[in-house]
Amino acid sequence: MPRTIFNTPGVNRLLKATSVRFLTWKGWTIEGQLPPEARKSVLIAAPHTSNWDLPYTLMVAFALDLQVQWMGKHTIFRWPFGPLMRWLGGIAVDRRQSTNLVAASAQSLREASGPVQLIVPPEGTRSKTRYWKTGFYYIALQAQVPIVMAYMDYACKRSGLGPIFRPTGDVEADMASIKAFYAPFKGKNSSQFEA
Repeated sequence: MPRTIFNTPGVNRLLKATSVRFLTWKGWTIEGQLPPEARKSVLIAAPHTSNWDLPYTLMVAFALDLQVQWMGKHTIFRWPFGPLMRWLGGIAVDRRQSTNLVAASAQSLREASGPVQLIVPPEGTRSKTRYWKTGFYYIALQAQVPIVMAYMDYACKRSGLGPIFRPTGDVEADMASIKAFYAPFKGKNSSQFEA
């Protein structure tokens, strides 16, 4: 795993304490913990309806002692923010280009020497979308790692890690089960999220 804010000595501990205090002050409850078998995993980031999702997600990751990397639209990695976004664990995704991002991500997960959780928003956008992208599913399937159903419910101010889901290869049935888990959650802009 490249050097990020999550594995920078000293910074991690300070930001964990700061994140926990801030989230508590704002009334958020953090739930769940990462099981040992999910040290390498794909985390679903849903609902994703606002720019506020990123800072809250990073704070929750600190609170739960995660070692995350996350995928984001390439435009937020432009100068002068690119180095900062990468240090925050970001991986630029340019959807205009045809790259083998799924295979490369799966290979990186398999070859990682330590724990890493790859956060992928299935909607692929903050705008309302009816269909989820399946990249997160195929990354987990190819890397042979579990999917952790992470969530952020702005209505109830709770965020955390839900159950582990192991993809079976039946993408339609599996996606139906995954979406059923997310149906009750509300994003910051709840009208833009459809599970």
